[in-house]
Amino acid sequence: MRNPYDVLGVQRSASEAEIKKAFRKLAKTYHPDRNKDDPKAKDKFAEANAAYEILGDATKRGQFDRGEIDADGKPRFQGFEGFGGGRGGGARYENFSSGGGPFGGRGSARGQGSEPGDDFFSQIFGDAFRSAGEGATRQSRSRAQPQKGEDVSATLSVTLEEVASEAKKRLHLPTGRDVDVVIPKGVSDGQVIRLRGLGQAGPGVEPGDVLLTIKFAPHERFTVDGANLHLRLPIEIEDAILGASVRVPTLTGAVAMKIPPMTNSGRTFRLRGKGLPTKTGHGDLLVVSEITLPEVVDEDLMEYARKRRSAKAE
Repeated sequence: MRNPYDVLGVQRSASEAEIKKAFRKLAKTYHPDRNKDDPKAKDKFAEANAAYEILGDATKRGQFDRGEIDADGKPRFQGFEGFGGGRGGGARYENFSSGGGPFGGRGSARGQGSEPGDDFFSQIFGDAFRSAGEGATRQSRSRAQPQKGEDVSATLSVTLEEVASEAKKRLHLPTGRDVDVVIPKGVSDGQVIRLRGLGQAGPGVEPGDVLLTIKFAPHERFTVDGANLHLRLPIEIEDAILGASVRVPTLTGAVAMKIPPMTNSGRTFRLRGKGLPTKTGHGDLLVVSEITLPEVVDEDLMEYARKRRSAKAE
């Protein structure tokens, strides 16, 4: 795979938030559901996910930056202790002083599994010999690792109430398998989560993964703004004028909220902690007042309105 920084289009100094933002943008752009007629989009989507697997994990990102793992997350070959590619400089010829030749003997500095004379040829041919040896070792390890089945994509539609309660939902996968999925705490609309080992499989092949996109179903009352929710609350005119305690629906049941006298339409009230769950807490519910008039003619109210209009005209 390409360098994960290049895949996500970010600098090595990018913050965690910048990396996450870049990944989400690519995931939305190349999601297979949006690009059914573009066969290359699936590969780009998988590549972005693989890059985020490394850069989205602080430990793996540090290992990649230090050269301990490659762009596929596999350990890099570091050379053998005491050789030209190891720590401490060049070859150590003193280790070849016994045993009937420059490559044998009990004092050899060969690492386990290395070929006799690696240090000798490294000294003659330099880094080119060491690089060739490391490349062969990586290829050997790659061949030894089992192949992986194809990743598949799926979408799970959830209600806001299910998100708030971190509910368990039954999901029918494209592979024909049914699984129970627990909605992760702090999940966001459009987020892609990886279900490991539930993708395509075959004889002698390790199963791939399922790339599951979480979609929030539209709600009859609430609109979503990150972890916050917005609600337009009808308020009767007498309550708006005199003030009152009104009932406000939330995802976990109705609660009481006080409104002060002479509350205008469009005024926003914040109910803290009544929004969607996050990894560290909850968002808020933003309630916007919406003054309603009586459904039947109220003569007292009509007379009051006529007096107000007459007073303004004078």
